[in-house]
Amino acid sequence: MPSITPEEIKLKIDELQELIHSAHPRMPVLLQDIHKLLRADPENVTIMTDEQIAVVIQGLQKQTGAQITTSLHKKKVNLKNTSVMDL
Repeated sequence: MPSITPEEIKLKIDELQELIHSAHPRMPVLLQDIHKLLRADPENVTIMTDEQIAVVIQGLQKQTGAQITTSLHKKKVNLKNTSVMDL
């Protein structure tokens, strides 16, 4: 398989960014193409910018309807009112 250039991936990500806003029917195919390119040469993932990664994530979220959470809220425990019986 010929070497995949970062420029090829960048062009596909730029195209994806345009299609995200219009919910274009070509978006699933483009996401598959990007996946195949990145899988064929995983080194390209390491040189992608944060913005490029964000575009791919936005495309996946739009296509699947999934939401990615960034943090969890932890319940605070008041240790002043804790006794041996609580253990």
